[in-house]
Amino acid sequence: MPAKIPATVVTGFLGAGKTTLIRHMLENANGKRIALIINEFGDLGVDGGILKGCGIEGCAEDDVMELSNGCICCTVAEDFIPTMQKLLEREDAPDHIVIETSGLALPQPLVRAFNWPEISTRVTVDGVVTVVDGKAVTEGRFAHDIAAVDAQRAQDENLDHETPLSELFADQVACADMIVVNKADLLGEDEATTLVAQLRDDSRDGVQVVKSTMGALPVDVLLGQGIGAETDMDARHELHHHHHDDEEDDHHHDHDHDEFESFVVTRPEISDPATFAEQVAEVIRAHDILRLKGFAAVAGKPMRLTLQAVGPRVDSYFDRPFGTDPRETRLVVIGQSGLDRTAIERALSA
Repeated sequence: MPAKIPATVVTGFLGAGKTTLIRHMLENANGKRIALIINEFGDLGVDGGILKGCGIEGCAEDDVMELSNGCICCTVAEDFIPTMQKLLEREDAPDHIVIETSGLALPQPLVRAFNWPEISTRVTVDGVVTVVDGKAVTEGRFAHDIAAVDAQRAQDENLDHETPLSELFADQVACADMIVVNKADLLGEDEATTLVAQLRDDSRDGVQVVKSTMGALPVDVLLGQGIGAETDMDARHELHHHHHDDEEDDHHHDHDHDEFESFVVTRPEISDPATFAEQVAEVIRAHDILRLKGFAAVAGKPMRLTLQAVGPRVDSYFDRPFGTDPRETRLVVIGQSGLDRTAIERALSA
């Protein structure tokens, strides 16, 4: 029987740097044929567009598959399994499959899906890589003292101070085989050391915790872990979600996404990228937006400008010509429910 194709699941909260890490991986693949499955959250496939348009040698457009019908962990049967089957049936099978989940996905149901008969004999989970925004976690915005909360819950089942954000973060840490503390350049030495130690304490024995800047990690570190994570589900159980063993229930779990919302803002060309980045940062601060990403058309420039923002930090770069695409600015805004859409659209269009 042919060896199973290894697959790496890259998970992490919104804006942690998953796409940046994957771009670096592709740029340094050293001839390894990597196929991507991108699970975009929102109405605009930005992550897939960034990777398809990156111009990386050996990364053809048909090597990138997008799942945009919802969170991958909620659409295992409907979307993920058929996509995997299509990928595995190709004559030019990949050497490795990398799956980027949306920031809202629970990794456990996805890893469990690799036991489904349709794919179990042909592919295995090489490892789960959880990417965290080191600066955000140290600021306490997307992190929580998991051990302390669990102790409180054990003492009083009616006491629950968890938020959806910390719940997602805890489950992503619980499932990880490797935790990447990204944006380490924004941390002081003591901050980084403390955070790495905290994540080691919060994760299973043997989980590697590494630091990175702009997702720059050696491919040999990220790929080739050989974990076989789908055979080890008991060790990576969900902290706050309970699933039945019956696989029919795996894709009907209760996973509330109503805590989040996203929408697209479209506006004409911008005149100055730096000024627009400042404008975007101000809007994010004023409306507590979690993530903003998309493309902008700059007057007089043939290349499109890619923008990605986490909190008020805005990164931008020119990635490729517009070609036949309309010269307009399209941005996805993602945040917790209750965003003032009208005010945000007005502010971004000013």
